Amino acid sequence: MRKALRWLLSLVLVIGAVATAGAATAAETTDTDIKDRILAIPGMSLIQEKPYTGYRYFVLNYTQPVDHRHPSKGTFQQRITLLHKDTSRPTVFFTSGYNVSTNPGRSEPTRIVDGNQVSLEYRFFTPSRPQPADWSKLDIWQAASDQHRVFTALKKIYERNWLATGGSKGGMTATYYERFYPRDMDGVVAYVAPNDVVNNDDSAYDRFFERVGTKECRDKLTAVQREALIRRVPLQKKYRAWAEEEGATFTTIGTLDKAYEAVVLDYAWGFWQYGLLDDCDSIPPATASDDDIYNSVDAISGFSAPTDQSLATYTPYYYQAGTQLGWPTIKQPKLAKLSRYGYQPPRSFVPSEIPMKFDPRVMPDVDKWVRDHANRMLFVYGQNDPWGSKPFHLGRGARDSYVYVAPGANHGANVAGLVPEQQAKATARILEWAGVAPAAVQKDEAKAKPLAAYDAKLDQQKLDRRHTLRP
Repeated sequence: MRKALRWLLSLVLVIGAVATAGAATAAETTDTDIKDRILAIPGMSLIQEKPYTGYRYFVLNYTQPVDHRHPSKGTFQQRITLLHKDTSRPTVFFTSGYNVSTNPGRSEPTRIVDGNQVSLEYRFFTPSRPQPADWSKLDIWQAASDQHRVFTALKKIYERNWLATGGSKGGMTATYYERFYPRDMDGVVAYVAPNDVVNNDDSAYDRFFERVGTKECRDKLTAVQREALIRRVPLQKKYRAWAEEEGATFTTIGTLDKAYEAVVLDYAWGFWQYGLLDDCDSIPPATASDDDIYNSVDAISGFSAPTDQSLATYTPYYYQAGTQLGWPTIKQPKLAKLSRYGYQPPRSFVPSEIPMKFDPRVMPDVDKWVRDHANRMLFVYGQNDPWGSKPFHLGRGARDSYVYVAPGANHGANVAGLVPEQQAKATARILEWAGVAPAAVQKDEAKAKPLAAYDAKLDQQKLDRRHTLRP
């Protein structure tokens, strides 16, 4: 949601890409067509099949209980996509934590193991939303139970090893799934997954923004933010004209002024979440024109982010941030005297008729479980990603689990961006967890590499810029 919102913790990002298979699909172990086998699963229905070289690709609906504790109290249709290669290959269970893309794509672990990929739309993201929507049923346990039911249904067809993965909120989702159903997956690869254990203590974010990059770059970003707040009147005139032309409204956040400031205060966060140190050269000077200041803030933070039209898509994220996940609040002392509202909480981005109450017990529970029980879990972070300020840590009880940081990387950090030794180690572990590590790799992890050939068009990483204001 960057050019949508920062939190969509973020993201927001989809670590993965569209891809074709390098080799032809191997012979199946049954004469029954794979589509018929999938559609024979109770509650599974076909939306569309799309041809794709080396794969078969299905967009599906699966009937889920609104409340897994009380399955008889209503159901809803949850969207799933399936990139099918061969039932003899391992399967990767991917989620972005948001909507599912209905175009074929594969995540980095899918390419590494040359496997199938099941992608799940997170509950309450439309169209996978119960009607009427009982928002109290949107929590991390219910979502993990969605995944458990999908896995249980498809495991009868895809009997080989399974890995869970996702980036940003998807990485969090993969971690929560493992916490509640630790016997389902054979391994977890969680990318840039924030871990906001103590929501009221965001000093880690403040320390990050005091040290990230170079002082020159940090000062340039702050200068643009200051100018945007000082020039609030003329720049808001541009914003208002744009909103009127686009039919954009601000009922949820309250006023255009609050929306404008939210975007400006998110500018530095958005830059480091999606940019690189070299991009500092593109930041305009404090003496730049109104147009240049406005356009820079728009390009990095996105003035469309706090509009009702954009927020409607991401209401489920903001609801979860304000009830379980937590949210960042940074001080930005050099902007304090110019700010009217400060960093705004998730409540500002969720319609007032939806009740919200934060539960501070949820994230500490997950954090403690990971420290004490993580098994075959890999966490990858980017050195210059603000979300990595609060990462997952491993304790004495963790087994065959790792936390790696990609140098200079942002919210798009991945295994390929790690230093060579860690890249080889991570790749080897993923292959081993998936049950497809070649003999040479079992003897020497330094020889580990993805089993599927890289395709520049289909495997290029695409950052999910949906979260700028916070997702």
